[in-house]
Amino acid sequence: MTYKFLLCHIENKVAVVTISHSPGNKLNTQVYQELTQLMGELEANKNVNAIVITGEGEEAFVAGADINEMVDLDTVGMMDLTQITRIAFSKIENLNKPVIAAINGETRGGGFELALCCDLRIASENAQFAFTEINLGVIPGGGGTQRIQKVVGQGIAKELLYFGEMIDAERAYQLQIVNKVVGQNDLLSTAIEWAEKLTQKAPVALRMMKLAVNTGANVDLESALTIEATCYDGAFATQDCKEGMAARIENRSPNFIGR
Repeated sequence: MTYKFLLCHIENKVAVVTISHSPGNKLNTQVYQELTQLMGELEANKNVNAIVITGEGEEAFVAGADINEMVDLDTVGMMDLTQITRIAFSKIENLNKPVIAAINGETRGGGFELALCCDLRIASENAQFAFTEINLGVIPGGGGTQRIQKVVGQGIAKELLYFGEMIDAERAYQLQIVNKVVGQNDLLSTAIEWAEKLTQKAPVALRMMKLAVNTGANVDLESALTIEATCYDGAFATQDCKEGMAARIENRSPNFIGR
């Protein structure tokens, strides 16, 4: 598929996906649909073990949704857009490979929601974050109200959602919204470095790990433990598990094959 708003480069089993939609790399129907399609292709690509998502330029990761597309929508039209949004974000969140957000600037509204769908988040020093929907008379509609409270807790989540004010990268790090803050010039290289480290891990075990964490977060403890045990048993049955254990016994680096 040819993409109008996405760029993708694959090297060393890492796919770097860049959202390119000036100004601000804002999200609209086509961007959401392209993200869904590309993530599906990368999920099926045997030459990709990890993915980095970033925004083009240094001004914005994603500066929210494209209000120009939304302003004239009726209720049915907005319901359709919300469903398209949900499909794209769920695809990223539940992808069977790790996804890292390289957050290079303003991250507002839908952009914040997109970042929260990623497994790991690295921010540049000039990154800023906000749920500004309250200032437009609406609320986040792409999972923001639910995903943010799982990261920072309900009290801080309500502070961010109710006031709609920007926080800087350091504050985001303190709140554990991002895993690391680096200089702007080091952002993409750091994200790729992390991704390349993940490509050295057992792919099936990573897949099972992500499934256990994501699914277990939404159920009671006993159900979550059952999910973990099932994922553990699945990973234990792989050739990679046998290789990992043999490598440990033989004091060498494992050679994982994703089987």
